[in-house]
Amino acid sequence: MTTTSAQGSDTMTVETTNLVRVTRALISVSDKINIIPFASQLSEMGVEIVSTGGTAETLRNAGIEVMLIKEVTGFPEMMDGRVKTLHPLIHGGLLARRDLPHHTRAMKEHGIPPIDLVCVNLYPFEETIAKQGVTDSEAIEQIDIGGPSMVRSAAKNHAFVTIVTDPSQYDEVLEELEDHAGSTTIALRRRLASAAFTRTAEYDSAISAWMTRNDSPMAPQRSISLTKVDDLRYGENPHQNAALYKLANAPRGTLIDAKQLHGKPLSYNNLNDASAALETVRAMARVAGVRHAACVVKHTNPC
Repeated sequence: MTTTSAQGSDTMTVETTNLVRVTRALISVSDKINIIPFASQLSEMGVEIVSTGGTAETLRNAGIEVMLIKEVTGFPEMMDGRVKTLHPLIHGGLLARRDLPHHTRAMKEHGIPPIDLVCVNLYPFEETIAKQGVTDSEAIEQIDIGGPSMVRSAAKNHAFVTIVTDPSQYDEVLEELEDHAGSTTIALRRRLASAAFTRTAEYDSAISAWMTRNDSPMAPQRSISLTKVDDLRYGENPHQNAALYKLANAPRGTLIDAKQLHGKPLSYNNLNDASAALETVRAMARVAGVRHAACVVKHTNPC
């Protein structure tokens, strides 16, 4: 791939490869599942690891050499951890285009170290608001700011930065690094960037829904987040594709939580009929005050 860039009197054409070598990684995770083996293998590959607070402590306790984020920024983590990675020395290293001479000059002038891989997962906001009795202040403290900022910076600059947002991606990234002598391909980086933007959109949607939970049900705008549960046999007609999705933080006890015990894969019509049957017997039980009810449904109509 050939890239031509211009800034003022600077014009250059560079030959770039889809491979980008990973020499420095920033790791800051709330969900620490499998982070030790992931970071350990990165370290064994010669990758320098920069980390924050609790993550750094976890890695150091496992014998992994770590540079604290404050050693990069020159500022301590402060305000109960609200401010730690929101710094030009971090985001400059994430956002700099290495094919633009004025970007690389700015990095050199200001002592900004390039960051090649970011491993970040976000504060558990969704899990927090799902708990019974959670207070507003408890929920608000789980609204991540620095994490999504790093994720979006790295994802925007995926031409040069690998962004990892979920433990399920660790093995794939390590395999890629092993297969390409410590580098990642643009195909992987683009795929991971797409997943990263999906994750931050989902996260912001959950926050928006929680913040507006007491507003009018007919608010001018609503944001929803959906997670795919399964592919369906077909849609309303056999020639149509269909899939079943679940709302984030959906209440339990709906058809989506049901387990199919017998029969061929369900279609959209099957689910629609089953949902109508479930809501009908619930209404019968509620109105008539009975403990048990049954109905037969065809084309969503109780018979």
